[in-house]
Amino acid sequence: QVQLVESGVGLVQAGGSLRLSCAASGRIFSINYMGWYRQAPGKQRELVATTTISGSTNYADSVKGRFTISRNNAKNTVYLQMNSLKPEDTAVYYCNAIHSNTRGTTGVYWGQGTQVTVSS
Repeated sequence: QVQLVESGVGLVQAGGSLRLSCAASGRIFSINYMGWYRQAPGKQRELVATTTISGSTNYADSVKGRFTISRNNAKNTVYLQMNSLKPEDTAVYYCNAIHSNTRGTTGVYWGQGTQVTVSS
């Protein structure tokens, strides 16, 4: 089992910045992908950004140029630096990890979610 713990709950004004962190713990063998998703009230959960173990990244069009995902493999931690925040970025942000164990079995894990509120 893998546990994901997020930190960085924030209330920030539009144009401000915030950094989220997510640390994985437990019986970790290989975390292939780590990423961030978000869910605004009344909307479906959507991808924000992902990163692979080799450092490749992928971003939603709505956050390109404003958000940066990074990862510390030694600490099994993923970060999301959010700049130039907009009110429409307000959502609960969820950390996600795809883990493979020693037998090659893959599991998908989610954090508990952290609220980000951007005021106009």
